[in-house]
Amino acid sequence: MVHVKNYALRERKDGETFIALELMGGLELVQSAETGRFYATIRKCSIPSTLYEPTAKMMIGQQIEGEIVRVQCDPYDFENPRTGEVITLSHTYAYRPNGAMELIGH
Repeated sequence: MVHVKNYALRERKDGETFIALELMGGLELVQSAETGRFYATIRKCSIPSTLYEPTAKMMIGQQIEGEIVRVQCDPYDFENPRTGEVITLSHTYAYRPNGAMELIGH
């Protein structure tokens, strides 16, 4: 089960705008490869929508069947906003409805 956390106005390559829903999964515990200690995190992703802003605003807090899954992608640099550390990642997260086949990386 995932929750609609928020929405955002995004711009397509052609300049048109659309509403993306920001989704949040459940709490998960992950073990640090560096320290071996566990930390709590939540998987997040966004999905495009055809919704208008007033409708998107009403969707905040709604639950949706499915999960947020890790998907392989081309490597990219990510800067940790808290520490400023830059790391290279080769995965992202995407929404997968219950019963859907595995997602293919972007």
